[in-house]
Amino acid sequence: MLIVTGATGQLGALVVERLLERVPAGEVGVSVRDPERAADLAARGVRVRAADFTEPDGLKEAFEGAERVLIVSTAIRDGATATAANIAAVDAARDAGAERILYTSHQAASPTSLFPPMRVHAATEKHLEQLGVPFTALRNGFYAATLRSYVGTALETGTLAVPQDGPVSWTAHEDLADAAVAALTEDTPLDGITPPLTAPHTLDFAEVAAILGRTTGRTVTRVVMDDAAWTSTAVTDGMPRPLAEFLLTMFTAAREGEFAVTNPALETTVGHPARTVQDLVEAVVGSR
Repeated sequence: MLIVTGATGQLGALVVERLLERVPAGEVGVSVRDPERAADLAARGVRVRAADFTEPDGLKEAFEGAERVLIVSTAIRDGATATAANIAAVDAARDAGAERILYTSHQAASPTSLFPPMRVHAATEKHLEQLGVPFTALRNGFYAATLRSYVGTALETGTLAVPQDGPVSWTAHEDLADAAVAALTEDTPLDGITPPLTAPHTLDFAEVAAILGRTTGRTVTRVVMDDAAWTSTAVTDGMPRPLAEFLLTMFTAAREGEFAVTNPALETTVGHPARTVQDLVEAVVGSR
């Protein structure tokens, strides 16, 4: 059985849908926090079981009969808790007898990253390397969907006002889901820690603003805000301070070039050109 965790999340849901195009529903299992949210999958014949990475005892049943398990990394922002949760899921997959464990890592995984999630990914990768089970750490490009809120605000105000950033290889969830499904279902060269699975180009926020302007025919101005001023403004606008301070680290890491790498491995794996930021911007504009 092929098991996918986080099957009601943005990436996990896409993976399951694409997986069901390749294999019978009875060969697919999902682990979710709230089974009611996966009722449609259960109705289609997918095995749905409740599990939470922070409660490892429940993972045994969720991973029962697993041949391959795709662990979609937790979104917990606390580094120590997130690392422990990911490792608990990895260990549960091993204990269930999985022949291969797949994990959604990140292109910039590093124990010294300025962006805390990258340190979590690096620690999880290290654990996978020591596990003694075949594994694939999918070093996914930075999710392009992250841009949606910034693009939406810029459409309303005509200003893309964020801290100083740097080039990022913004990559679509859809393409990364295709790569994950390939790794789950094929004898793929995606073994061990993969090359960066990214779109072929990098863009900074100035280039995103230019794309937004060309797409809408409106003037969209990129404004560089001081880190403290941006954080203060975000908090004033209702964002919890811990979240604002967390998001700021994305910009500080980007300006140091942590997300500037590209690699053809994604397009080679999925067999088609990767989606672009232009595609995302057009989708956002078209939905308004």
